[in-house]
Amino acid sequence: MPNNEVRTVTLLGLGFGLVGLDRWIIAPLFPAMVADLHLGYRDLGNLVGVLGVSWGLFSVLSGRAADSIGYRRILIPTVLSFAVLSTLSGLASGLVGLIIVRALMGAAQGSFCPVSFAATAAASEPHRRGFNLGLQQCGFALFGLGLGPILATQLLAVTPSWRWVYWINAAPTLGLGLLLYFFLREPPAAPLSVPAGGTGDSWGQLFRSRNIVLSMFALMSTMTCVFVMSAMAPSYLEDFLKLSRAEMGFVMSAIGFGGFFGQFGIPAISDRLGRRWTAILSFTGAVAAVYAFRGVGASPGLLAALLFAIAFFCLGNVALITGPIASESAPAGLVTSAIGIVVGAGEIFGGGVAPWLAGRIADAYGIQNILYLALAGVALGAIVCLFLRETAPRRAMS
Repeated sequence: MPNNEVRTVTLLGLGFGLVGLDRWIIAPLFPAMVADLHLGYRDLGNLVGVLGVSWGLFSVLSGRAADSIGYRRILIPTVLSFAVLSTLSGLASGLVGLIIVRALMGAAQGSFCPVSFAATAAASEPHRRGFNLGLQQCGFALFGLGLGPILATQLLAVTPSWRWVYWINAAPTLGLGLLLYFFLREPPAAPLSVPAGGTGDSWGQLFRSRNIVLSMFALMSTMTCVFVMSAMAPSYLEDFLKLSRAEMGFVMSAIGFGGFFGQFGIPAISDRLGRRWTAILSFTGAVAAVYAFRGVGASPGLLAALLFAIAFFCLGNVALITGPIASESAPAGLVTSAIGIVVGAGEIFGGGVAPWLAGRIADAYGIQNILYLALAGVALGAIVCLFLRETAPRRAMS
């Protein structure tokens, strides 16, 4: 690979890994935060949901901005802000303060997300685009959902309180922001202007693309499963299945490792098999894994294996839909805008509404019933992807 391609994928992959860690460390910390801040399942759903809605809104706005001003002016300030907001999370004294910090975190991470994907796509050779986009995104699962639960539960055992975990978490993010400032270059192929038709015409072009509209619904579907499981499963494992905190951390880490392999594996597979069929098969695999998870009792090994499979398929589809499918389906000059609007739709519903709804289901009917919501999400996604048009360069040329 050319040096700039390697540097861009490496730095932005680390960045998206720290995005995942900042976003998801709240889930394994939540059982420890409950007594201190007097929180419940509904509050967890609200905290996860407000970040998702904010992320979604700012994904759309930052996507449009990056098409005009370039990538560095958005990527570097947002990464530095992650460190500040992680520190503020550890200072929160109640639910309202946490909600405000989480909303700001969503704005920063939502701005980073589509711009980083577009920067990676612009720096990549076409035949490596799927692999590179998956490789860049897989750190989200590895850091946030794989290493995060292990890190959080181990740090809880040796630090005075959960607050220290947030403060320790801020240091590597600050370091990465400095690395981006000195080493990240604007990709030469970056789309720095929008078409001459103006803003209204640009939005019209996006919504006239069948794949962009279908990608919005497909991402809503897979993210419903991802975020319901990631946010609520720690409490499900401890409160319903009665696993110990250490067992919960082990089982939850499987989401991260499964997602890590899925996020670079699924897009890479799609480079050869095609985007459409890869998405359909991944959603089908997720349906089978969630259905099996419902019937498993307090068996940490089997629970971990099934969560690995769920994350492999679901987070693999997140990388596939937001990366190759969205970027290859975008009108000329609107790649970042297309990724932003797809990510925005997925985040607002899958990352915002779905956890909010899951919290209310858990409070009203029992936390075990959140699994039906996750199952419905991936089942709908399989149907939506039947109507996608193929965009993979190798398949489209054959």
